[in-house]
Amino acid sequence: MKKFLYVSVLFLCLIFSGCSRVNEKKVVNSLNQKIKNLQGYYMTGNLNIYNGDNNYKYKVESSYEKDNYRVSLINKVNNHEQIILKNDDGVYVLTPSLNKNYKFQSDWPNNSSQIYVLQSILNDINKDSNLKLIKNKNEYILCSKIYFSNNKNLYKEKIYLDKKLNIKKIEVYDKNDIMQMKFVIDDLDTKATFNKKYFKVSENMKTENKETKQTIGQLDTPNYPMYLPSGTYLDNEESVNKEDTDRVILTFDGESPFILVQEVVSVDDNYQDIPVSGEPTFLLDSVGAISNNSLTFMNNGIEYYLASDSMTKEEMMQVAQSISPVAVMK
Repeated sequence: MKKFLYVSVLFLCLIFSGCSRVNEKKVVNSLNQKIKNLQGYYMTGNLNIYNGDNNYKYKVESSYEKDNYRVSLINKVNNHEQIILKNDDGVYVLTPSLNKNYKFQSDWPNNSSQIYVLQSILNDINKDSNLKLIKNKNEYILCSKIYFSNNKNLYKEKIYLDKKLNIKKIEVYDKNDIMQMKFVIDDLDTKATFNKKYFKVSENMKTENKETKQTIGQLDTPNYPMYLPSGTYLDNEESVNKEDTDRVILTFDGESPFILVQEVVSVDDNYQDIPVSGEPTFLLDSVGAISNNSLTFMNNGIEYYLASDSMTKEEMMQVAQSISPVAVMK
């Protein structure tokens, strides 16, 4: 009888210990339950984007309510703010200090990985059938594939969770296992509510101390890409003087021809929706727009437009990320 009781107790202990063991399935189920049931949230954190020796640092505020999203990204070096906004009217990238408002025909944030949007993180986890869980003393780490449609070099992410399975940090790595992005969550309010104006374009375009037609950059000499696709070279350079700003058009010829237009950014008198093709994407220190054959972004007060019928998105981004004030050889 005692032997039977001992075996029974041992069997029950094994069952309960097995049920309490944390594994991939338990973590995924827990995250699905937590995130899918959220009616709204307000999350703050710090984002680092690494590009070679450069490290771009942002303060991030990410908000969600009823399929409305708002992500504020403030560059810690120049205090420049951009806002990615999704509401019933569409998807926007707003730059309040310049009074610029770009409108996208996009399914953002559902069509690509976004490490500062909880629903996107959950989507990555649910897509990966080979998800792996690493257990450390004070945390768990989920290793998942990542799905950046505009940058195939971004390959995987590590999602750090505390012992209560709360997401604390996300790291993104390339195919060479080099970290490219890191987002550390400082605070998360899962019961946040917002007023009716919070996700409106007009409310988010409000800013102080704007000066009409104030330029914020200089284009004394063109800025050149330090990387060019094989067999491609600078063929022509043209400067166009306009009344309120300057423009430079660089034409590249060869195996992968493209044009690169540079123009000093100025503050618009009145904001209006500026339709752009493509998807919002991070490039250097700003959020730009990328399509199959064009790329638009701002950097240090200069607006760039790159267009090519022969280059891939990855090649266009590689060229854009290499832009420097140092000249290349013709």
